[in-house]
Amino acid sequence: MFNNLKGLYTKEMAKKVEAMTLDVLNQVNPQTSAEAEATESLHMISGSRKALFIGINYVGQKGELRGCVNDVVNIKEFFQKHYPLDDMMILTDDKETEPETNFAPTRKNILSAFRWLIRGAKKGDSLLLHYSGHGGKVKNADGTEKSGYDQTVVPVDFQSSGQIIDDDVHDALCKDLPEGVRLTAIFDCCHSESIMDLPFIYNVNGNLEIVENDRNAAISKLVAGGTRLLLDRKNKKAMMNFGKDIMGMVKDAAGSKDGRSADAKQEHVEANTTDADIIMFSGCQDMQTSADANIAGEATGAMSYALVKTLEGHLRERITYTDLLREMRETLEGKYTQVPMLSAGRRLKLDQPFTI
Repeated sequence: MFNNLKGLYTKEMAKKVEAMTLDVLNQVNPQTSAEAEATESLHMISGSRKALFIGINYVGQKGELRGCVNDVVNIKEFFQKHYPLDDMMILTDDKETEPETNFAPTRKNILSAFRWLIRGAKKGDSLLLHYSGHGGKVKNADGTEKSGYDQTVVPVDFQSSGQIIDDDVHDALCKDLPEGVRLTAIFDCCHSESIMDLPFIYNVNGNLEIVENDRNAAISKLVAGGTRLLLDRKNKKAMMNFGKDIMGMVKDAAGSKDGRSADAKQEHVEANTTDADIIMFSGCQDMQTSADANIAGEATGAMSYALVKTLEGHLRERITYTDLLREMRETLEGKYTQVPMLSAGRRLKLDQPFTI
C-alpha cells in the first residue's frame, strides 16, 4: 500500500513540475512563435510536370539491394497514371527490370540529372524527384553540421567516384530554383532526414518538428529531475544540480546555448531557405536506416511502399501533406524502426492537399 501511495505521490509531483516547466519554456520559447508556425501557402501548379526517377540496386556489389529499381517502377507508374508527366528521366542499374533507363546512376550522371530536372523551370511548374538506394554519412569537413556528419547519396560508382554530400544536393536542386516552382522530393534511403539540407522539418501536426522535439526533450528531463527533487528536498546537492540543469535545458529549449546555437541555427535557416516550394519526404531520421523489404512477395523500399499505399487510398479525396506523413508512419509502425520525415525549403502550410 505504501508503494502505491508513493507512486501516486510521484505522479502528482510530476504533473506539478510539468506545469511549471511548460510555463518556463513557453516564456523563453513559445510554441506560437514565428519559428514554430508555418505561414505561407503553396503556389498553384499551372505549368508543366517533369520527373526524375533514380533506383540503384548496386548489382554485383557488396551491400547489393533488391527493391530500389522496383521502387522506381512502382512510383513512376503511380504518378504517370494519376499526374500525367510531360517529361521524365530514369536512372537505374538494372535494365532488365527497367528497360526505359536513360543513363546509369553514376555520380556524374546523377548530378547532371539534378541539373536537367530544374533547368528552365518557371513559376507554376511542378518537379518530382524520387531516389531509392543507399544513403550514407561522411565526416563533415567545414563544421556546418551539428552531428558532425554530412548525409550522402550513394551513386553506383561510389567506390571510384565518391558520394554526393547533402551540401551538393542542396546546391544542385534547391539553390537556384525560382519562386513559384514546386519540387516534390522523395528520398527512400538511410540517413535521409537532411539529405537536401532543408531548414524546416515538420511533424504530423504541421509544426516545426525540431522546435517540438527540443521542448519535449527538455520537459521530460526537467519533470524527472524536478520530481526527484521534490521527493528529496533535504538533498542540497540534488537541488544545486537541478538548478544547473534547469538553466542548461531552458537555454537548449530556447535554442540559445551560450548564444551560439541560436545564431548557428539562424544562419543555417537563412542560408538554406529557398524561394521555390520545395517539399521532401524522407525514409527516416538522419541516425536511422531505411528498410529494403519484401512486402506481398515483392522486393521494395518500405517507405516507397508506404507512400504509394497511402496515396492509393486517397484518390477521391486528396490527403494533406501532414496526414500523408502520419499515415505513412502508421503503416510502418511496429514493423520497421524507421520514422519517415517531412521537410521544406521555406515555412509552408502543409495542411493542404498533396499534389504534384
